[in-house]
Amino acid sequence: MKRRQLSTDDYVRGVLDRDRAILARAITLIESQSSVHQEQAQEVLRLLLPHTGKAIRVGITGVPGVGKSTFIEALGCYLCDRDHWVAVLAVDPSSQVSKGSILGDKTRMECLSNAANSFIRPSPAGITLGGVARKTRETMLMCEAAGFDVILVETVGVGQSEVTVRSMVDCMLLLMLAGAGDELQGIKKGIIELADALVINKADGDNVQQAQSARQEYARALHYLVPFTAGWEPQVLTCSSITSEGIPEVWALVQNFYQSLTSSGRLSEQRQVQLREWLHTLIADELTQRFYTHPVIISQLPEIEIAVTSASMPVSTAANTLLRAFFTE
Repeated sequence: MKRRQLSTDDYVRGVLDRDRAILARAITLIESQSSVHQEQAQEVLRLLLPHTGKAIRVGITGVPGVGKSTFIEALGCYLCDRDHWVAVLAVDPSSQVSKGSILGDKTRMECLSNAANSFIRPSPAGITLGGVARKTRETMLMCEAAGFDVILVETVGVGQSEVTVRSMVDCMLLLMLAGAGDELQGIKKGIIELADALVINKADGDNVQQAQSARQEYARALHYLVPFTAGWEPQVLTCSSITSEGIPEVWALVQNFYQSLTSSGRLSEQRQVQLREWLHTLIADELTQRFYTHPVIISQLPEIEIAVTSASMPVSTAANTLLRAFFTE
C-alpha cells in the first residue's frame, strides 16, 4: 500500500511532536537526491531551525573492532534510564564495489533500539570522506527539533582524512583498545589530537590491568599535545561496554566538558565556526557536482585525461582548460 504524501506542514508538525515515523521519513526526504525532494526538505529545515541547537552533540570514533556500537548502546541505555532523549546517528561503511551498506546498527543495538526515548538512524557513508554521511548535519538538526537532547554520532572508523565529525559535534570521544600494538603510535598526529577525551574500552576480565596501564601511558603523552579545545585538558578514562563499568564516569566527563564550553562562551563560538565551515563545504560540493555533470566538461574530459596520462599536456594546463571551459559557458 502506497504511503500518503506528506506536506511540509505534516513533516514540521510530526517532527515537533516527536513522531518517530515522520522523523524517519523527514530524514529520508533530506537524504533524497531528487531536486523536488530537496526543495521541500530545505523548507522543512528552515521551519524547524528555530527549534534546534539545544542538544549535547557527541562524536564517537575509533578503529574498527574497538567496540563503538557496543559502547554507544551502553551509554545510550544509561542515558535513557535517566530520562534523556537519545538520538544515535550511525554511519555504516559503504562497499566501494557495490556502493551498498548493511545498515545493521539497529540489530547491533537491540536494547537501545527498544527504548521508548531513543532513535537510531543508520545511514550509508557512501563516497563521503570524513567517516560521516553527507547529510549527517541535517539529520542532527531534525533530531534536535524533535526534542532529542543528546545526539551521538558514530563514525565508520579513523584515518587521516576521517576528521569531519570534529566539525559537527561539541565533544569528541576517541575509543581505544589496550594491547592492540604500540600504545603511543600516532600520538603526535591524526585523530588523537582532535579528541576531547580518550576512552580505553573493553576494560574488563583479564584486560583490566592492561587498560589501566594504557590509560596512564596516554595520559602522560597527552601532556605534550596542544588541546583542540582551548581551556580544556583532554582526559583518559577506561570503561567496559559489557559490564557498563566506567560509563557513568564517561558521561560525567562529557557533561563537565559541555558545561565548561557553555559557561565560557566557547560553545557558541565553536558552533558558529562549524556553521561557516559547513557553508563552505556545501558550496564546494555543489560546485564539484555541477562541474562534473556539465555537458562541456563531460565532452572534453575524456580527451584531456588521455592527454594528461600520455604526458602530452601538463596537469595544471589541463585543469585550467577545463575550468575556463566551465566558467565561460
